[in-house]
Amino acid sequence: MPTTLAQKLYLLCYTVKKEKFQLDNIQGRGQLLRAGAMTELARNGLLDATGGKVRRLSGNPPEDPFAASVWYDLPEDKPKGWLKFLHNKAHTAETPVRDQLLASGDVAIERHKKLAVVSTNKVTVVHPDLVHALQDRVRAIVLDGAPADDLTDELAMAVLAVELELTSVWSKEDRRTHKSALKAQAARFDAFVPGLRKALRDSYLASRAVGGGWSA
Repeated sequence: MPTTLAQKLYLLCYTVKKEKFQLDNIQGRGQLLRAGAMTELARNGLLDATGGKVRRLSGNPPEDPFAASVWYDLPEDKPKGWLKFLHNKAHTAETPVRDQLLASGDVAIERHKKLAVVSTNKVTVVHPDLVHALQDRVRAIVLDGAPADDLTDELAMAVLAVELELTSVWSKEDRRTHKSALKAQAARFDAFVPGLRKALRDSYLASRAVGGGWSA
């Protein structure tokens, strides 16, 4: 299974029952992966989010190259709003994370020919049972009602999945039924990383409005 939060978020978008990444669940995935990296940076003391703005803190860069690239993008001196750091390079986020999952054997790429002329690549999940178990753990953070004292991967995934309306985790009915519980978990996340969740939502809505953010 994947080790970084960004890798887990990539797989979280997979719809196990339909055996594919549905288009509406990968819109905004680039921003989501960057948000995952930023969450890890905050947890590891490599960024400051005081006042709902972000600033890079000094220290050794993360060992994970994707997280390191996100860290280097952040401002060193004056704190700035999250949005540009989520949105502007979102289109560059998916390939490095996908390639990590390819190397670890968590995903595979199938080539398909359309009309016997145009070739397309389709990303498939190698271990759908493990992805299903991951999605169950994420849902349990909310459904079991246990407060998260720390900024766990599961807490982050549960909250960020709502902002991108990932039906692979939360159906529209789920979001309505568990609205209060989801709101409580969102508040816990915001206490750890103020401003990030709202910026992700804004970036997602901007991408959706222009039909952007789709990938294989």
